[in-house]
Amino acid sequence: MNKYYHITTYGCQMNVHESEKIAGILSSLGYQACDDIENADVAVFNTCCIRENAENHAFGNIGMLKKLKARKRDMIIAVGGCLTQQIGKADVLHEKFPFVDVIFGTHNLNKLKEYVLKKQTQKKAVIEILDDDGKVYEECPSLRTSYPNAWVNITYGCNNFCTYCIVPYVRGRERSRRSEDIVNEVRQLIKDGYKEITLLGQNVNSYGNGTQDISFPELLQKIANIEGKFRLRFMTSHPKDFSKELAQVIAANPKICNLVHLPVQSGSDKVLKEMNRKYTSADYLDKVKTLKKYVPNCAITTDLIVGFPNETEEDFQATLNLVNEVGFSSAFSFVYSRREGTVAAKMDGQVSEDVCKRRIMELIALVNSKTREQSATYVGKIIEVLCEDYDVKKGAYCGRDEYGRMAYFKSEKSVLGEFLNVKITAANGISLTGELV
Repeated sequence: MNKYYHITTYGCQMNVHESEKIAGILSSLGYQACDDIENADVAVFNTCCIRENAENHAFGNIGMLKKLKARKRDMIIAVGGCLTQQIGKADVLHEKFPFVDVIFGTHNLNKLKEYVLKKQTQKKAVIEILDDDGKVYEECPSLRTSYPNAWVNITYGCNNFCTYCIVPYVRGRERSRRSEDIVNEVRQLIKDGYKEITLLGQNVNSYGNGTQDISFPELLQKIANIEGKFRLRFMTSHPKDFSKELAQVIAANPKICNLVHLPVQSGSDKVLKEMNRKYTSADYLDKVKTLKKYVPNCAITTDLIVGFPNETEEDFQATLNLVNEVGFSSAFSFVYSRREGTVAAKMDGQVSEDVCKRRIMELIALVNSKTREQSATYVGKIIEVLCEDYDVKKGAYCGRDEYGRMAYFKSEKSVLGEFLNVKITAANGISLTGELV
């Protein structure tokens, strides 16, 4: 009889890749993936706690399984990820959802196989949340689900302690994988037919951190030297560690996409200082200038937060001014989310919900206008895209260019995973429409 698993993933690409590792573990136990959680023998929630809405969403979805678990008593429900790693949250989960069978954290994902087997032989829940031991575990298998794209961790954890961010507390201190392990993994992915590699870390620019023999730019160069046609991306780059050497490596290697995600968070020096970002708006603009000097056509995307404690109208205007000056290709814009355990959670001057709502709408409108302007410049041009998927609703294939713009186009045959030339005929916000040439 076939056995099935279902994974629900919350949060960033880091979590998406960790869900691939969870899939690899469950596959090694003989389980197959299923789309409908009702059919699952094992259901795993890979959670995120960066923002409150992600946490609430996870709690809501877990709670909805109570009736299903009552019907399928042998079903195993497991919860892992950042949410469980927060101090006391595993106990809250166990008390609120006693039907959950396995609770594990970010530091012991590699032990999920052991926990599932243990639960199958005992009645009580398996709960284990481990502290960061400073080690990097390489033996965890992955069942990749994002062809032709592949995600590759180069670092884990974070040392920056931005005052709004829970990551250092739930993912531990920064630690880097050995460069030879990273390069070997990428080389194998290219052999397996993957066409786009994205290197992942909370701050890829600080790769090595004194523990490895090469820097991040040197690591990029090693990977770019691998034979074959593929694209290389990376995220996330902390501005304080962005260097001239990194810009030069991007410029020298056509395999490295001319797109850098460089989160600024705010344009206000006062807010940046209270966020503990370790740079000023002028510092950030200098980094942008350096990048543009060596990579003139480089697109820059960013993260922006409005409503940080004590943010004034003047502070908010500084963010709008910076967006206008840089001309970001696109931006992820968020309202500040108060996270227990962070320094900012204890700050006075929390900004009202109404003010936050007005500011985020104004910021999004500005960012979207810049995005539309840049998308309009594509019309009439021929671009190279990597076909990623087929959109059933649109009845068209879709793929991105090196700058991250998604283009939709028709094809009579399957072109998934192929590099294609597409002539753009229309632009709609961040997406494009075109024809194969």
